[in-house]
Amino acid sequence: MADSPIGVFDSGYGGLTVLKELVKHLPQYDFLYLGDNARTPYGTRSFRVVYEYTLQAVKYLFSQDCPLIIIACNTASAKALRNIQQLDLPHLAPDKRVLGVIRPSVEKVAEITRNGRVGVLGTPGTVLSGSYPIELQKWAGGKVNSTVQEACPLWVPLVENNEIETEGAAYFVKKNIQNIFAKDKELDTLILGCTHYPLLIGQIARFVPEHVRILEQGKIVAEKLIDYLQRHPEMDGRISKTGRLKFQTTESADNFNEKAALFMGQPVVSETIHL
Repeated sequence: MADSPIGVFDSGYGGLTVLKELVKHLPQYDFLYLGDNARTPYGTRSFRVVYEYTLQAVKYLFSQDCPLIIIACNTASAKALRNIQQLDLPHLAPDKRVLGVIRPSVEKVAEITRNGRVGVLGTPGTVLSGSYPIELQKWAGGKVNSTVQEACPLWVPLVENNEIETEGAAYFVKKNIQNIFAKDKELDTLILGCTHYPLLIGQIARFVPEHVRILEQGKIVAEKLIDYLQRHPEMDGRISKTGRLKFQTTESADNFNEKAALFMGQPVVSETIHL
């Protein structure tokens, strides 16, 4: 069987936290990770631009024989996924699938919230899109009564500059968490609505009350993907399974390798491609 990996796309590095969990839960599968590092961040860009960039990446991953793509980026999932699924896939590749990270997170919230009060920590772009409140209303089956959001613009730079354990990181994490609990003191579930944020989990846990559940997307997406492949054996049969892991970036491979190793917890060797 030719290489036909699961494609994993992100605007930069954050999606590697999702990839890491996918590899952990599905070690026999082949994966191709693509980071659009040359044009990151997507969070500050318009819906139109994010959609165009994401569609380019999807078309590229289809050209690399990926039958299934995970958009492991909250901004792209929020601003582009629905259009791609509804408008592009039917004529572009009706036999292929593109999935995101927001719906699996929302479905998980419905399973675990006790009082229906949910907080979302995300980038300004994800918060502004309103995707989480909309999707929670749609998919959480009446289990969610209220949703509050907090944009955390400095968390991504803190992670990417490896400032995770610093007092500066602690200051900004504490500030944003205080802000979201000021909006609703009764929150019982917090969604980390950005794939960079799991690297800050040690800091986040310091300032979140113990009874509050913190959702990390990588684990949830991995669980939901296993479930999806079990329910769609025809798709599962099309994915190659040699345990191969490939990394591609639209920026410098050397830069990518250095930072990606921080996210993956292992050395990374990538190649530069052009979209």
